[in-house]
Amino acid sequence: MVEASLPPVAGKDYPRTALELEEWFPDELACLEYLARLRWPNGFECPRCGAEGAWLLTTRPLWRCTACRKETSVTAGTVFQSTHLPLKAWFAAVWYVTNQKLGVSALGLQRALGLGSYETAWTLLHKLRRAMVRPGRDRLAGEVEVDESYVGGVAAGKRGRGALGKAIVLIAVEMRPGGKAGRARLVRIPDCSEATLTHAVSQVAEPGSVIYSDHWSGYNGLAGVGFVHYPTNIAASGDPAHVAMPRVNRVASLLKRWLLGTHHGGIRVRQLDYYLDEFTFRFNRRASRRRGLLFYRLLEQAIQVDPVPFARIVGGSTH
Repeated sequence: MVEASLPPVAGKDYPRTALELEEWFPDELACLEYLARLRWPNGFECPRCGAEGAWLLTTRPLWRCTACRKETSVTAGTVFQSTHLPLKAWFAAVWYVTNQKLGVSALGLQRALGLGSYETAWTLLHKLRRAMVRPGRDRLAGEVEVDESYVGGVAAGKRGRGALGKAIVLIAVEMRPGGKAGRARLVRIPDCSEATLTHAVSQVAEPGSVIYSDHWSGYNGLAGVGFVHYPTNIAASGDPAHVAMPRVNRVASLLKRWLLGTHHGGIRVRQLDYYLDEFTFRFNRRASRRRGLLFYRLLEQAIQVDPVPFARIVGGSTH
């Protein structure tokens, strides 16, 4: 059993290679038992009576409480709820997604796994993207650069604030010495008003953090909600934006390159939030050499995320 208080161990708590993946998960039962370990790391606890202890039924993939005999599905209330795909296919997809450093397209996943339709691969990917943000994740802290970037729309026309037909993305990046970037957070926002930017920064950064921004008046409210705010007048500084604020500009450039390179720019605005989640998941784990650990983390988060009906996936997020 995975100890909740200890970090997962390679080769014990998660597979290290594709060969180990095949050895660990030869059938649906092995996948179910692994998900049960992730969902109940301290052992099964009945949702009805609170009793500990259950057995897995031989006829159906359900755990029956030894006390009240309530039957519980390990996949109920998770990303895997009501799936028509075998869990082996899900595990293969999670492994493939986490082992491609630059991300995958639905077409690429369909080909790699031999899935029957593009729609199946597209839906599976979008469900996994919703698991890439850990519920209750920590906010950024310390010194943080923030700025907005503009995604999508036509290539020509007005640039910067006021650009037409583009989605606005707030980017926040923890500052590390030597111009290096720590963790990042990306949030789609409806406009660049003071109320919107103050709320968005408060969502991604801890109060008391030191926020560095440009001189846009929309950031003027940050000091009033508990941040230490240092605005920089980039035009007056004499330095280009990528020198004055290197981290957010680097992340913005990487984001646009990723959307164009991996997804060929074919992102609908209402789906953009979930692509931002994937980009953030990958960026914040860019230095990880243990791809099996990413497999573990994504599955761990997938059983903490509420199920998403297909209609809601297609509808996306609007604001």
